[in-house]
Amino acid sequence: MAQAFGMSAKNKATSEGLVTRTLLILAAVAYIALILLLPLASVFSEAFAHGLAAFKAAIVDPDALAAIKLTLTVAAISVPINMVCGVAAAWAITKHDFRGKDFLISLIDVPFSISPVVAGLMYLLLFGAQGWFGDWLTEHNIQIAFAKPGIVLATLIVTLPFVARELIPLMQAQGREEEEAALTLGAPGWRIFLWVTLPNIRWGLLYGVLLTNARAMGEFGAVSVISGHIRGETDTMPLQVEVLYNEYNFAAAFSVASLLAGLALVTLAVKSFLEWRHSDQLAASGN
Repeated sequence: MAQAFGMSAKNKATSEGLVTRTLLILAAVAYIALILLLPLASVFSEAFAHGLAAFKAAIVDPDALAAIKLTLTVAAISVPINMVCGVAAAWAITKHDFRGKDFLISLIDVPFSISPVVAGLMYLLLFGAQGWFGDWLTEHNIQIAFAKPGIVLATLIVTLPFVARELIPLMQAQGREEEEAALTLGAPGWRIFLWVTLPNIRWGLLYGVLLTNARAMGEFGAVSVISGHIRGETDTMPLQVEVLYNEYNFAAAFSVASLLAGLALVTLAVKSFLEWRHSDQLAASGN
């Protein structure tokens, strides 16, 4: 009887009633609506407040088009690089034992712990005109700071951890047994990765790539320092929004901001569609 009473008390203490569950759900929805949905809706509302013609005029402005092109170009360069490097780092850390593994993990986490402004300043001190390599770069007519290469480097460092940090716990949980079995059967390393490892990590890899892409397109601090804010040349979309807002051109600023937010929503929609389209494979893989 005591056991029955104890079990009943335990169940009562660990299960919420309908009212509690409803309040928790409402509190979560209200918090998300207040912090995320309402501000996001206000951006789109302000973007179209003066009509579709004003929105279109702001988007097709030469400076805005240059910022859009630069943002997409930087993302197209940095995301594949960090995808490959992130997979390689996760593979090395989870599938091999070597001295300095913990140090490598700490290095991967460095961009999480430093300000993006500091990251941009580091590259400026290295590649700026007065930087460590400034004289050599000037002699060879190579420009990194205040140019696209510097923006790409700044974006690479701030997006470096996302793929690796998404894959490392996943690959650690899966262990090494399947790869070791394939190796015993004589399969080469690249085949083991493509046919054994990759199917097990594809959803984690997709999520890491999407996070990397979102951060690459939305990065402000590091890019602001290294780009030099040259309008029409080195301003990305976030920088263009700041310039327009500081000029009190609110309609154009919110138009570009809504386009940037729209790209993020499209990224999320693609992720959701792929998960729905391959839900059977996702369930089978256990990820």
